[in-house]
Amino acid sequence: MSEVLPAIFFGHGNPMNAVLNNSYTEAWRRIGKQTTRPKAILSISAHWFVPETGVTISTAPKTIHDFGGFPQELYQVQYPAPGDPDLARRVQKMLAPLPVQLDNSWGLDHGTWSVLRHVYPGADIPVVQLSIDESQPASFHFEIGRKLAPLRAEDILIVGSGNLVHNLHTYAWGKHMPDPYDWAVRFEEGAKQMMTAGEDKPLIDYEKLGRDAMLSIPTPDHYLPLLYVIGTRQRGEAVTFPVEGVDGGSISMLTVQLG
Repeated sequence: MSEVLPAIFFGHGNPMNAVLNNSYTEAWRRIGKQTTRPKAILSISAHWFVPETGVTISTAPKTIHDFGGFPQELYQVQYPAPGDPDLARRVQKMLAPLPVQLDNSWGLDHGTWSVLRHVYPGADIPVVQLSIDESQPASFHFEIGRKLAPLRAEDILIVGSGNLVHNLHTYAWGKHMPDPYDWAVRFEEGAKQMMTAGEDKPLIDYEKLGRDAMLSIPTPDHYLPLLYVIGTRQRGEAVTFPVEGVDGGSISMLTVQLG
C-alpha cells in the first residue's frame, strides 16, 4: 500500500490532439512526469457510452479509431498498453450487486489513448476501460465513482476523459479559433467554483443549472466522466485545474485533478 494516487479528469477535445504538440498535450506530459507511476489505470471515457456497465478484460486491448474524416496519420496511431484482467474483476466485485459485464470486444477508444499517449507515451502501464451506462441518471455515475475510490490507495490511477463543455453544434472547425462563448465561460467558471467548494449536488443535478448548462452539456456523454472522478474525492482533498482553455469556442479543455 502506498500513497493515495490522484484522480484526474482530462478534457480531451479534438482527436487530433493525439498527434499534435500544443499547450494541452505539453501539460498532459507534465502531469505524467509529476504523478507517481501507477500500477494500472482505470479509464472512464465519453466514447464508451452504452446501455450497460462493462469493463475491458482483454490482456491486449486494441486501439479503437472511433471517428471519421481525419488525416490518415491519426488512424495509424497505436497505443499498445496491456490490459489488466485482475483489475477488471476487482472493479466487478467492488460494484456488486450491480451487474458488470467483463467485455473482451471493446478496447481503448480515443478518449483514452489520445490523452494517455502523451501522459504515458511508453504505453507500458496496464489500462482498463469502464463503460458509461447511458440509461442511468447522473447520480448513478457519481455513486460508482464513490465505490471505486478505494482503488486510489491501491496504486490505481482513475482517469475520466471527456469535456466539461462539449457543444459540437457551435464548434468552429476552421483554422480561426474564436473567443469562447460567454455561456461556456460562465458555466466552466461556475463548475470550477462548485468543485473547489466541494459542492457535488449541483454538479450531479446539472440539468437544473439553467441555460448555460444546457448549452454546455447538450448530451451527457462527455460530462459524466467528470462525475466518476469527483465521486472519488477524499475528505478535505484539494482540487486543482492543471490545464485550462476553451477550444473552438465551445469545447472546454479543463483538466480537473483531485490530490
